[in-house]
Amino acid sequence: MQQLRIGPITVPGQRGGSKPRPPRDIVAQPAPYLLAIAFFGIYTLISVLRFRRVENPSWDLAIFEQAVKGYAHFQAPIVDVRAPGMNQLGDHFSPILATLAPFYRVFPSPVTLLLAQAVLFALAVIPVTRMAGRILGPRRGVLVGIAYGLSWGVQRAVDFDFHEIAFAVPILAFLLEKLLLRRWLAAALWCLPLLLVKEDLALTVGAVGIYLMLQRQWKLGAAVMAGSAVAMALMVYVLIPGFNPHGVYEQGQAAGGGSLFGIFEGFPKDLVWPFVKVKTLLWVFGAVGFLALRSPLAVVAAPTLVWRLLSDTPNHWGQDWHYSAVLMPMVFMAMLDGIRLAEGSPRPWLRLYARDVVPGVAAASLALCAFLPASRLIEPDEYKTPPRLPAANAALTYIAEGSTVETDLGLISQLPSRAKVYWIGATGGVVPDYIALDQPARWDDKEREALVQAAADRHNGTRYEVVFAHRFVILERVR
Repeated sequence: MQQLRIGPITVPGQRGGSKPRPPRDIVAQPAPYLLAIAFFGIYTLISVLRFRRVENPSWDLAIFEQAVKGYAHFQAPIVDVRAPGMNQLGDHFSPILATLAPFYRVFPSPVTLLLAQAVLFALAVIPVTRMAGRILGPRRGVLVGIAYGLSWGVQRAVDFDFHEIAFAVPILAFLLEKLLLRRWLAAALWCLPLLLVKEDLALTVGAVGIYLMLQRQWKLGAAVMAGSAVAMALMVYVLIPGFNPHGVYEQGQAAGGGSLFGIFEGFPKDLVWPFVKVKTLLWVFGAVGFLALRSPLAVVAAPTLVWRLLSDTPNHWGQDWHYSAVLMPMVFMAMLDGIRLAEGSPRPWLRLYARDVVPGVAAASLALCAFLPASRLIEPDEYKTPPRLPAANAALTYIAEGSTVETDLGLISQLPSRAKVYWIGATGGVVPDYIALDQPARWDDKEREALVQAAADRHNGTRYEVVFAHRFVILERVR
């Protein structure tokens, strides 16, 4: 078997040790950029086709659209869906969302956010593929890029509503690339935008500081760790409570008591959770053949795994939704480092495994697509008009621009661009102009009267009438 050469070209004689520099032919390879373009198309199809089905999985897209809409009109990012008058910065500290404001101002649509998310996820393919090419060569680099782009954590996030972690994924990918290239200062600078994505990522920045210290970058590592601690304290104790209407960090309270480390409290007492969490760990590290565990770079994934697995919220434990997306660039980059380190191992079986793991990882990613969102892209029915779409479009014509709407999940993602939206039963005393609901399975005069009466009961006897009822129900306030 031909021995695979692993490791970047180094420039000798530099202060502080040699600095990796990739060969020119690998840097100039177009494959990382072509893959990014291809995956942008794949991610766009997955998310937009799901949006067309009008099967909204949560309120997240509506929340973030309201926040971006506020920024786009030079106003506070108020997210009434989350809570009436709630400033999004008082829920999670994510000022990076403001970068989407110019695009939303020109194209005021939830699809704008979905396209932005597809771009961000696709950008992360570039540094992962590029780093794989440096270490493994162009051909295996492309295999790694494909495996990463199709990884289950990314696909689950793309298939979910928009979320601010879409910004974290490419930032982490470029940051980790700089770490593997031993460009320490550049890596530290990439930590700065990461702090603008979400407050818990300050813990990840702290883990970057630990990695720097493991690489004997004592001063820079200590500075990054100290900066992350100060940033975390500032966000959790000052900034978020300052924007929150109740003056607290509600996410910390929900996770376990409201303290900075409350996320580590409150273990579930049933017997199921250990197996669910072990399964998630197997999925995360199994995606890269467990070679990420050979690299000290895996320490960067520790904070995300710790807060998720010790959370008392079951959604944090599993493999669904967006929670594993940030882990994918971490474990793939750690796998590349693990392959490089395994090449110098005295164990022949480990060297052999490291040489052969990439085709296996790529094959596994492709095989798992049969059970992941990408599989829908080869189904002809996916491109037909979904039955709920014409009904949703018709229902929206009954809602006036600039009005107030109370809604459930039915049309929640379709409404914020045209109206001020509140969650059903949580309007904060606002009497909405319209109420938009998923149509009950049984629809008759009795059900119609029940919905009208329920609307009156919620809003101090205000009279509503049903103006539309086909898959969705629109109630309009009687003037």
